[in-house]
Amino acid sequence: MTDQIALVTGASRGLGFAIAEALAPDHHVVAVARTVGGLEDLDDRIKAKGGAATLAPMDIADPGAMATLCRGIHDRWGGIALWVHCAVHAAPLSPADHIDTKDWNKSVSVNLNAASMLITYVAPLLGAEGTAVFFDDPDTANAKFFGAYGATKAGQAALVRSWAAETVKTGPRVHLLTPRPMPTATRARFYPGEARPDLATPAEEAARLLASI
Repeated sequence: MTDQIALVTGASRGLGFAIAEALAPDHHVVAVARTVGGLEDLDDRIKAKGGAATLAPMDIADPGAMATLCRGIHDRWGGIALWVHCAVHAAPLSPADHIDTKDWNKSVSVNLNAASMLITYVAPLLGAEGTAVFFDDPDTANAKFFGAYGATKAGQAALVRSWAAETVKTGPRVHLLTPRPMPTATRARFYPGEARPDLATPAEEAARLLASI
C-alpha cells in the first residue's frame, strides 16, 4: 500500500465523525455510515483540510454490503492500517421487563452480530501490522433501564477483549478504549437535560483516544 488507509465505521456523527476528521491529514479515510448527509458533511471537512475520503453509505448490519465493502477495499488498496469502530445502536431506556422486542433485536444485530461479522471481514485487511479500535461504555453495564444497550455493549466488549488476547503475538493490535462523556446525540437520548458544557467535545476525545493507540 502506498497510502495509510483508515476504515471508520459509524463515521457520520459524534465520535466517529471527529475521529475520521482527525485521521484525515495522515490517512485516506473510508467512512461508513447510513446517514448520507453526515458523510457528505464529513467529506467537506476532510477536503477542507487537504485530505481525502471514500464515502460508503451502508448499513453495517447488512452482511452483503459489508462483504462488498471489504472486497472493494482489498481490491483497491490491498488492506488497511487502522479500523475504528464507532457504530452503535442506542435503544430507548426501558425497564428490563418492558424492553421492546424490535429494540432488543436491533441492539443485538448492530452491537453484537455486526461487530462479530466485521471482525471476521476486516481482520484479513488489517493483517499482522494493523490496528483495530473499539469503545467500551462500562457505566451502562449495570445501570437501571440500560438493559438492551448495556447488555449488547458489554457483550461486544467481551468479544473484543477475547480478540485482543488472541492476537497479542500475531497481530493485529486490538484496543478497547473508554471515551469520556461527550455531548453526542446518543448521550442526549440517555441523559436529557444534562449540562452539556461540562462534557468533553468529540474533537477533544478523538485526539486523546487516537494518541493512546
